[in-house]
Amino acid sequence: MKTKKIASVLLVLMLSVAFVFANGSKEEASSSSNKLRVAMECGYAPYNWTQTTDANGAVKISGSTEYAYGYDVMMAKLIAERLGKELEIVKLDWDSLVPAVQSGTVDCVIAGQSITSDRLQMVDFTTPYYYASIVCLVNEGSKYENAKGISDLKGAVCTSQQNTVWYDVCLPQIENANILPAQESAPAMLVALSAGRVDLICTDMPTAQAALVAYPSFRLLDFTNSSDNFVVSQEEINIGISVSKNNSELTAAINEVLATLTVDDFNAMMDEAISVQPLSN
Repeated sequence: MKTKKIASVLLVLMLSVAFVFANGSKEEASSSSNKLRVAMECGYAPYNWTQTTDANGAVKISGSTEYAYGYDVMMAKLIAERLGKELEIVKLDWDSLVPAVQSGTVDCVIAGQSITSDRLQMVDFTTPYYYASIVCLVNEGSKYENAKGISDLKGAVCTSQQNTVWYDVCLPQIENANILPAQESAPAMLVALSAGRVDLICTDMPTAQAALVAYPSFRLLDFTNSSDNFVVSQEEINIGISVSKNNSELTAAINEVLATLTVDDFNAMMDEAISVQPLSN
């Protein structure tokens, strides 16, 4: 009898402990789910950048004394507000963004990512939250300054950011191009052009517009209305938010928010981001 009583008491204690831990786990999960952890480079104006204050509504970077702002932060704030979640910005380098989503370190990436077929094999994407045309930047006085199409860029020394459509798809379309190693970040490719190490860089329109503020001597080459333009698919110029393939609920929720916005809304937000980037003032 004593053995049975002792066993019964132990069972009750074990169940009690399990109950406490289970409830604690539920509370932690509930607390965690109230956060929207968004990753970005915090160094890719006008999509995102780092600043020292919360000016214009910038959000503090997790684990840092600095703040992030830009188009991606504006979008992240809007989505978090609509979903009733607390926004947390996580700063990561470009190549760490997709793995962070896959591992669950962050909930999503809002960082100017093109919705490419390669990325779709690793993560899911929302509907586009921006549509960006492909352009080139050259230095004032460059022999390519008056180029009317990509055929006029023949033989150019060029580069762009690593693991982007600009580097992997667009630059190889330039005849006899001398394509230098890809740059690790957008700022790095701008420095390469400014320093004269390359004749041109390839990027998207918002990045180029932001660059023109920081580097007034740059000149923009836009072949959008020319038949002699870069050949890219819609997936390569549509910018989306990447989410884990195991989190279809979040993807659907973000899509509901994006569905309330128009292309004009996207463009107005981007114009605002460009106007308040640190080097605009």
